[in-house]
Amino acid sequence: MQLNPSEFILNADNSIYHLNLLPEDIAPTVITVGDPDRVSEVSKHFDHIEIKKGKREFHTHTGTLNGKRLTVMSTGIGTDNIDIVLNELDALVNIDFFTKKIKSKLTSLDIIRIGTSGSIHSDIPIDSFLMSEYAIGFDSLLQFYDSDHVQHHDIQKAFMDYTQWYNHKSTPYVVAYDKVLGAKLMSDEILLGFTATNVGFYGPQGRKLRLETQDNDLNGKLAAFRFNDLKITNLEMETSGIYGLAKLLGHRAVSMNCILANRSTGQFSNKPAESTEKLIQYTLQKITQ
Repeated sequence: MQLNPSEFILNADNSIYHLNLLPEDIAPTVITVGDPDRVSEVSKHFDHIEIKKGKREFHTHTGTLNGKRLTVMSTGIGTDNIDIVLNELDALVNIDFFTKKIKSKLTSLDIIRIGTSGSIHSDIPIDSFLMSEYAIGFDSLLQFYDSDHVQHHDIQKAFMDYTQWYNHKSTPYVVAYDKVLGAKLMSDEILLGFTATNVGFYGPQGRKLRLETQDNDLNGKLAAFRFNDLKITNLEMETSGIYGLAKLLGHRAVSMNCILANRSTGQFSNKPAESTEKLIQYTLQKITQ
């Protein structure tokens, strides 16, 4: 069945609508970063850059490192942007841009987020690296899709019961990383964690400037929650959306977090750029070795 033009939107040059990319512009391994300026901080390590394209907050470089073709792309902040990026990345490999039909043979991408994050436990050090084994999303993105089969409902229910979750907020959803891709990126340098993906930076993460929050003890409840051996370790704004949509679309995803803040102690890294650079180098070495 041919997709309607209002659903599968292309630009005048036949590139996908928001990302402004053609199918040949992306590699099988895609690194996502939030900040457009961080794209060049990753691609500067490439042996060769063949493509540089950008539109809005979505900037993309594709090249090679140690003989492996890689794409690095900025997503901007938040799971609303992740909805665009993951769907359009999938379209680039799994929809025929000429017939406007879904391909009979589907392609699976490796998607690796390299991002910054804040821990909510004093024993997770500043400047450490954490891989998200699970993510709990406080946004509503995955609830707009037929996604029950990728959600961990037992963890979700236990979390909502423990925190007495306010029923006017969206229902949290829990999704897991891809174990195979995660194993490739794992080492003694990496902590495994359970990441909370927040729908905002201030109130949703318990920060106060001039506004009162609905639950003044939200971060305390997050830190105290346990489900078997799992505890929520850190806060950021994209991972749950990446994990959920990647699983639904048949891609493999892992989120690598550089811990720059510790919300429980009030500390912030005094070398954020250096620490983020080390995580970039670590990740590139792992995926191209």
